Amino acid sequence: MHMQEANRLKRLPLYLFTIIDELKDKAMKEGKEIIDFGMGNPDQPTPKHIVDELCKKARFKENHRYSRSIDKSEILLRDSIAKWYHKKFGVTLDPGSEVLPLIGSKEGIAHLSLAFLNNEDIALVPSPAYPVHFNGVLIAGGILHNIPVYEKDGYLPRLKELPKEITSKAKLLFLSYPNNPTTATAPLEFFREVVDWGKKKNIIIGHDLAYSDIVFDNYRAPSILEVKGAKDMCIEFHTCSKSYNMAGWRLGFAVGNKDVLATLAKTKSYIDFGIFKPIQYAAIEALLGSQACVKETILIYKKRRDVLVNGLRKIGWDVPLPNATFYVWARIPDKYSALTSMEFVSLIIRETGVVVAPGTGFGEYGEGYVRFALVENVERIKKAVQKIKRILEMET
Repeated sequence: MHMQEANRLKRLPLYLFTIIDELKDKAMKEGKEIIDFGMGNPDQPTPKHIVDELCKKARFKENHRYSRSIDKSEILLRDSIAKWYHKKFGVTLDPGSEVLPLIGSKEGIAHLSLAFLNNEDIALVPSPAYPVHFNGVLIAGGILHNIPVYEKDGYLPRLKELPKEITSKAKLLFLSYPNNPTTATAPLEFFREVVDWGKKKNIIIGHDLAYSDIVFDNYRAPSILEVKGAKDMCIEFHTCSKSYNMAGWRLGFAVGNKDVLATLAKTKSYIDFGIFKPIQYAAIEALLGSQACVKETILIYKKRRDVLVNGLRKIGWDVPLPNATFYVWARIPDKYSALTSMEFVSLIIRETGVVVAPGTGFGEYGEGYVRFALVENVERIKKAVQKIKRILEMET
């Protein structure tokens, strides 16, 4: 029997990381050591006090049942998220209506498109972008409109230049600063302009703030909700994955406009059944407990950033120094500029075993770039730089 997948899945771009996994597997079989900067998968362990809280709460049998929004654990979690937001950003949230726990922020972002997009509705997504920002639109059956963002503009979209025939049908705008993959940051003034623009266009704005804590050199990442009136149409996504190395735990949250969150919660109620209660208690410990672990994580990424960027610059690859996220976004070296990003990544993996992500994995306007995720230790980063040096010195 020949099974036909849904047409909406056929609209999705080729998942390049599947190809990368195949290239990695082939390189390993050929005896190459793999140094993997491909996936943004935190390599540090979840802090002990968070794990201890999980273990403690997992011993209570009443915590093994389905979680509901009226349960003590979720009420406490919502309150903790509101307290964390107020302490970090000075933003006041109603825990009951303006906070929504999620089984990971990625899932929540995808569900936002599912909750609001009809077939004739447009979602505006800067390109390049984190893949779920645009893939979620396609899966939901909406119309994707890519907004090219460029290095010369600091990867900030020129929203006022969008044609009226596009904005009149637009229902959602996705943003993310600090940005994955470009590492770009946005000042609060940019968010003020976005909020003002969004109000005039009657567009829901979803801001992905996954990397608010992963910042360097005294930079502070603002929340869009710091802008007066932002809660009129904005929601913001966050996650415990990056700040607290809880990637596999699947614990995120959305905050902001209560009506948008209510519809998102309604959508989720048909799809999932809440978060395992011991994980909720562990997240409370993460958010309200000591933040020393976050500072330690930032120092680790800063050291890795400095070693990688300085190392690449020394071997002739001029890459920018990011002040946020745990990525390095780099234009393909001039010597290999005739190659696509996928061809360049294939070459590096085949010749050296070093894995980076092709820019086209983040949308069509990521072409010409690659992304390094700082998920290897310093010694392996140094080794990777020397392997890449051989590529830059190769005869072409």
